[in-house]
Amino acid sequence: MENRVNTLTLIKEKEALTKELESLIYGSVELREKGGKKYIYVHFRQDGIATTKYIGEYNDDLYNLILINSDKAKAIKKEIKELDKKLKKSGYLESDLPESVALNIDFAKRHLVDTIYKQAVLEGIATTYADTETIIEGGKINNMTASDVLKVLNLKHAWEFVLNKDVITSPTNFALLCEINKFVEEGFYYNAGCIRSTPVSIGGTNWKPELPFESLIKEELQELLNLNLDTVEKAIEILLFVMKKQIFIDGNKRTAVIFANHLLMSKAKGLIVIPNDKVEEYKKLLIAYYEGKDEKAIKDFLKKFAYVGI
Repeated sequence: MENRVNTLTLIKEKEALTKELESLIYGSVELREKGGKKYIYVHFRQDGIATTKYIGEYNDDLYNLILINSDKAKAIKKEIKELDKKLKKSGYLESDLPESVALNIDFAKRHLVDTIYKQAVLEGIATTYADTETIIEGGKINNMTASDVLKVLNLKHAWEFVLNKDVITSPTNFALLCEINKFVEEGFYYNAGCIRSTPVSIGGTNWKPELPFESLIKEELQELLNLNLDTVEKAIEILLFVMKKQIFIDGNKRTAVIFANHLLMSKAKGLIVIPNDKVEEYKKLLIAYYEGKDEKAIKDFLKKFAYVGI
């Protein structure tokens, strides 16, 4: 287990460095003159392919920035190589994704704003589709609380994490579940991603979940993952399991949905997203499920209304 956690940490570090590298304007600078003006182009390799990119009209600040970024890019690439070595040493082998899985990831990315917006609505976060899109694209919002903005940003980061090629090829397991909760609750709880050690209550019911024990949670989760069910049914089982167990101090529903979707996407089986117009019905079924009244109803609901195949 320790090795799996370490592998996820390394993958997480590599993802952050890769994003930083992609955000930089860098490369071998070429100045081209036209009409008495100078224009900046950079040459670099992307995925092993020599690439030339137009940057803009020459000015000293832009030129110097590219030079600084080029040095920074070299350092980042060196760090990525070191992480690759550590990943290889840990037994992790990077492989090309099957085409069907790659298509599922592309599908999820195209619908990311809609998916996060629907998750936000399910959590009672005061946002609109337009505001959610603005936050995800890095814009500023003035009509939302800082707390709600951070929750949307955290959902973005959690989804970006699981949509990473390296993470998709990692097992859907307890270590990944904890990593997802760290993203979901970043900035809210210092112990995000850790098994909760205090009682919690659930709105709308007197039912209270028992305190979770890590060894038991791992065992029960693995049993569910080993069930002889089709992938969609298994994803629904683990989604509901994480929600009902209330494993973490907060963010369990958000964590559960993303975790279940990791399983689906890794098998090219689509997505689970609760539609906005079904939220109230879903919440009622979820309370009944918590109270042990009707497990079949919510599972049928999720398969009929929340599951989207590709």
